[in-house]
Amino acid sequence: MDNKWNKKNALLMVIYVVIYVVMTVIVCVLGSVHPFFFVCYQITAGLIVTGVAAKTFDKVRAPGAACCLSLGMILTFLAMQDANMWHCLPVVIIAVLAEIVRLMFKYNSVSNMIAAVIMSFSSFGYYGQIWFNRDYTYECAVEEMPVGYAESLMNLSPAWAFPVVIIIGTVLAFVNYNITKKLFK
Repeated sequence: MDNKWNKKNALLMVIYVVIYVVMTVIVCVLGSVHPFFFVCYQITAGLIVTGVAAKTFDKVRAPGAACCLSLGMILTFLAMQDANMWHCLPVVIIAVLAEIVRLMFKYNSVSNMIAAVIMSFSSFGYYGQIWFNRDYTYECAVEEMPVGYAESLMNLSPAWAFPVVIIIGTVLAFVNYNITKKLFK
């Protein structure tokens, strides 16, 4: 656990970026399976993505690890031709917040935990539009998804659901962080 960048950290970072992107894509794919999973993105992200960020920050304590994870997401958006402000800006903000937390706490286990939970919000740009850009989300769902998906999505995402999903997802991310730390010592 070196606090400086070296070849070992760089190699680990590449591996963790790939795993982080794959896990985030799994969260997104689940959203296409059923509108319920789309609405519950943060809950599934808390369960699936947090562990990867936890291991990343535990193994690579050097500055910039969160930015590397987010850069992997942005490169994925570019490769998918899905890089827009709704998707990329939250990823950048999330990385900056995670880096600030890690720096403030000097890359200790508390900062790793908080930063891993922050990084679980990597798919916020996708699911956040349900509440903040409803018309666009509905139009996209009508164009891209099976008949009835868009209506179900709107019915499953009342305004009160947003804070509930965020709170449950955040709590699950903290729980997942602690489980990951115990399982992968």
